[in-house]
Amino acid sequence: MAGAGRMQGRNALVTGSTGGIGRAVALALAREGATVVVSGRDAERGEDIVRRVQDEGGKAVFVRADLSAGGQAVRDLARDATEAVGVIDVLVNNAAVLIPAQSMLEATEEEVDRALAVNVKAPFLLTAALVPSMVERGGGAVVNMGSINGETGMSVAALYGASKAALHSLTKSWAAELAAQGVRVNTVAPGPTVTEHNAAYSEMLEGLTKAHPQRRPGTAEEVAAAVVFLVGDDAAHIHGATLPVDGGFLAV
Repeated sequence: MAGAGRMQGRNALVTGSTGGIGRAVALALAREGATVVVSGRDAERGEDIVRRVQDEGGKAVFVRADLSAGGQAVRDLARDATEAVGVIDVLVNNAAVLIPAQSMLEATEEEVDRALAVNVKAPFLLTAALVPSMVERGGGAVVNMGSINGETGMSVAALYGASKAALHSLTKSWAAELAAQGVRVNTVAPGPTVTEHNAAYSEMLEGLTKAHPQRRPGTAEEVAAAVVFLVGDDAAHIHGATLPVDGGFLAV
């Protein structure tokens, strides 16, 4: 990690980065020279990631946050992350709740509230809290972690898909609002991806991967590479895009 990289001198906050795709994103940004705020509910796992970054010559800190706890928890994260590393230049809204596969008729009101709180409300409030400092500093980049479920319907993932579709829509609105102020906002939309969390859904992943051209699930590292591209200078003219990382799922 030591040495210059595409993210040298930038401070990045990755929510939900104590495992899975978020962990891969945090490590990838650190390897490119960013100072990374690792955030999530599991302090032990978060500190392990920080140690790994530091062992490889990078810079990272852990800030615990439970984004399902409401607006104050989100505002506290924005404050604590800024106090830890300075102005956040790169925000990756990765934290999400994946409600187990179920019919629309089986979803409880509590599940609806939690999915919308973590997948929509928290990114909205966190971005609103951090953008003013980005603008004052001269610009920044936001990536919302969407999903192919936000682009196409899936009979057993209506709640998750609806929350991701809302996030995709916010990306376009924020991009239109913030482009002139130097802040770029884009979405990465993974398809079936192998992570430790998704191991419980191995049968569903296997079924989904049969439906797309590449015939295999993606990896967290492949998703992370797309995030690094979108927050970097090579994507300087890209605003409001949704970049699928899905093995061609949405192409057929």
